[in-house]
Amino acid sequence: MTRESSASPLIFGGAAQSPRAALPVLPPLALYIHIPWCVRKCPYCDFNSHTASPVLPEEEYVDALLADLDQDLHAVYGRELSSIFFGGGTPSLFSAQALGRLLKGVEQRIPFASDIEITLEANPGTFEQEKFIAYRALGINRLSIGIQSFQQEKLTALGRIHNGDEAVRAAGMARQAGFDNFNLDLMHGLPDQSLEDALSDLRQAIALKPTHLSWYQLTLEPNTVFWNQPPTLPEDDTLWDIQEAGQALLAEHGYKQYEVSAYAQPGRPARHNLNYWSFGDFIGIGAGAHGKLSHPDGRIIRTWKTRLPKDYLNPKKRFQAGEKALTNEEMPFEFLMNALRLTAGVEARLYPERTGMTLESLAESRREAEQSGLLQVEPSRLAATERGQLFLNDLLQKFLT
Repeated sequence: MTRESSASPLIFGGAAQSPRAALPVLPPLALYIHIPWCVRKCPYCDFNSHTASPVLPEEEYVDALLADLDQDLHAVYGRELSSIFFGGGTPSLFSAQALGRLLKGVEQRIPFASDIEITLEANPGTFEQEKFIAYRALGINRLSIGIQSFQQEKLTALGRIHNGDEAVRAAGMARQAGFDNFNLDLMHGLPDQSLEDALSDLRQAIALKPTHLSWYQLTLEPNTVFWNQPPTLPEDDTLWDIQEAGQALLAEHGYKQYEVSAYAQPGRPARHNLNYWSFGDFIGIGAGAHGKLSHPDGRIIRTWKTRLPKDYLNPKKRFQAGEKALTNEEMPFEFLMNALRLTAGVEARLYPERTGMTLESLAESRREAEQSGLLQVEPSRLAATERGQLFLNDLLQKFLT
């Protein structure tokens, strides 16, 4: 049985929109692939992830992903992929054979840039580390390894299934497998964590010499176990001390902060994420995946896919759950909510290039944000001040209409 077209009516807010200018050039195009299964759901996780059964439906899911992609191809004809990101869930639960078939199918549909970045999220467990060599042979050239902590007490509190030794070994095995570009995911502000606990984790991560570190504070999100049964988290003063000392330690070892929670060695920022933060385009395939695509006539469409794996795999249901055309009123916030997370912001010219709207349309809000000390007074850039980075929500409120 073939699926019917997943197109749904566009949702427009408010009155009829005045036309935007045609986009002079389309932004880079990326692909996000969501694999929604995990060995176990972590108590802090609010991502679309589901506990895996003993046997994963790899073949069926790869078939569905490629069929899902087929329905988006009309919107990206003639373009090439600059990056691919396998997120989850735990994508490394899938075999190299399944991922290889998927990558081959993607490349048959959309050409790859010669220097394409292909990232796979992986966990440190030994079983997954054994696959690293096979993943590298497929052309996957970047790993993002979910460490979170090296301390057993903290890993247990977070519901992680690996131990500290496995976390250390994962980085070495990634390098031995040929990955000269990999990220370590690390949290701070963990249950009962002291300043020294946090810095010990960070020192251990730095000692493993990753090219990139995602270092971010644990937050309690709705619809998680931690939201309903909150653990004891550090006091605000301790959290502030951890942030300041950690940033200084990362800078001392050559990791430049380029986004709120992203630190990289020179020339090693995550290209896929940079594209996302600078309002680039991305196709999203897989259960619950989101996408954003620009059209030459100025339309910018956000899409989201069916969330539950059983529904996504059901041939009687549509892949796409909905889509929305961004309105003129929404455009400033939509563009800036990610661009201003970048410590250097973005070149101001990107706003008209990627939205079809004029910089003058931002003038009043921009002036107010500058006068509040939240936005840098820099005609050629849109960038938050240090204070604006700390109070990002307040800054973005200036651009809501």
